[in-house]
Amino acid sequence: MHRFKDILCVVVPDADNGVALARAAAIVDNNQARLTVVDIINDIPPILSPELSPEVIQELMVNEHQQGLQKLTSSLPNDSEIQTKVLNGIPFLEIIKEVLHSDRDIVIKTAEKSGLLDRVFGSGDMHLLRKCPCPVWLVQTGAPKVYKRIVAAIDVDDNYPLEELNTRRQLNIDILEMACSLAISEFAELHIIHVWRAAGESELRDGFIKRSENEIVAYVEEIRQRHERNFNLLINEIITKLELDTSDYLKPQTHLIKGSPRNEISAFAKEIEADLVIMGTVARTGISGLFMGNTAETILNKLNCSVLAIKPPGFKTPVVVKD
Repeated sequence: MHRFKDILCVVVPDADNGVALARAAAIVDNNQARLTVVDIINDIPPILSPELSPEVIQELMVNEHQQGLQKLTSSLPNDSEIQTKVLNGIPFLEIIKEVLHSDRDIVIKTAEKSGLLDRVFGSGDMHLLRKCPCPVWLVQTGAPKVYKRIVAAIDVDDNYPLEELNTRRQLNIDILEMACSLAISEFAELHIIHVWRAAGESELRDGFIKRSENEIVAYVEEIRQRHERNFNLLINEIITKLELDTSDYLKPQTHLIKGSPRNEISAFAKEIEADLVIMGTVARTGISGLFMGNTAETILNKLNCSVLAIKPPGFKTPVVVKD
């Protein structure tokens, strides 16, 4: 399943960008895609110097960064269609504008260091995850060149309005198709996880509407079976789309886990030493400014591996490109 035709790889200052570049080059090779590698410099503030105006300094910096990009990309395969570009401004905004202006399919970027104990990704990366309309692949420094274990996190809960259910279903399909494609190209294990819970279970045991243990167990089992049915139907749908030889090779491992997605997804990824987690960051569409739910943001900030985050069809970014 070829997914990408136009890839944007972002270089991060003072970071080892080799892994992210290699990852972008591999996707280019697998998809016969175009690759643009960009570096971003900040605006130069006005200075009181008649000899070096902001415009002159800007030009010097652009030339220096352009040379750096050419040096970085010189090690990539010569047959790849690679362009380099230096952008100027606030990094996450310039990345999103570039995506919108040139209709990029995916952004691949070395993850920033947060500097906060409870956060894995820096503020610029979180802005990208919230607002970038195309998939964002954040590669952790030190990530392996070849992935061994890939996790696809999906949500098959059907307790939503019909319009949102359709959006969630398509988002799940996009996540699974992406995960299958990458697992095949990487020769990696594919783990598909769905975390479920029975709403109101604790209230039934300890609240004002107490029920017998048998009633509670029956209720929880009914919810579990519904989630399991939805889970299996979706996975079987994706597997049937694959060619027979491919599906026999892939053999995804499925995990239906009871608990809170905020805790269980990151704990599972850590337990199996996952190299990449693929997940959605938003479920509702059509509302400019609705970026990412608290659950998704909490999960992302607990993961210590690379992340490929996907928006649903119809997502509207609040970033506007001026003519």
